[in-house]
Order: sequence, then structure tokens, then C-alpha cells
Amino acid sequence: MKAYIVTILLLVISNVFMTFAWYGHLKLQSTGISKNWPLFVVILVSWGIALLEYSFQVPANRMGYQENGGPFSLFQLKIIQEVITLTVFTIVAIFMFSGEKLQWNHIAAFLCLVGAVCFTFLPKN
Repeated sequence: MKAYIVTILLLVISNVFMTFAWYGHLKLQSTGISKNWPLFVVILVSWGIALLEYSFQVPANRMGYQENGGPFSLFQLKIIQEVITLTVFTIVAIFMFSGEKLQWNHIAAFLCLVGAVCFTFLPKN
């Protein structure tokens, strides 16, 4: 498979884990599962999930980086990753957090980030 596809797939998987590491505990708390957990337990669980996230993030960056033979510059990798992060987050927030609603300004901000990806791929000259 092409390096750019594998890089993007690894970034998507990484961001699924990252979103659950950062926000999953809020859902667990709202359902009552972790309501009485001490904060240090919540942190340790999130760190465990974040370890899985890094297991995909680091290979994605190594494989995707131009200086390692990949298709993307460092800035391109980062900007692509940010758009993937917001895409994954939006999907998780809409389906897991029923009180959260996607508003027009969220969509406008997201489109600006998609524009940033387009700008980063424009010719340098």
C-alpha cells in the first residue's frame, strides 16, 4: 500500500485512541461507570489508552516524513493530523455525547482547517 495511505490510516487509528484517552473518561463519568474513580485512576486509564495512541502515531510520523522516504513534509504531517483529529473528535462527540451539537461556526472553523491542508500542499515557489 502507498506510504501516504498507510500514514493517513495510522493517523486515523491513532486519533481514535487519542480522542478516547482525552474525552472517554467524561463519557464513562456521565454513565456512572467512573463517577467515583479517584482522579489518579482516571489519569492512569487515559495514559494506558494514550500508549496505544502513540503506538500508531509514531510509526505514522516516521513512515510519512519526507526525510524518512515518506510523502509528507513535517508541516504537512502536522496539519493533516490536526484535520484528522477534528474529524475523529467530531464523529465521536456527535455519537457519544448527545448533549453536544455541531454548530455552523464549528463547521466554518473545520473548513478553515481543510483550507490549511490545501495551502500546505501548494507549490513553494
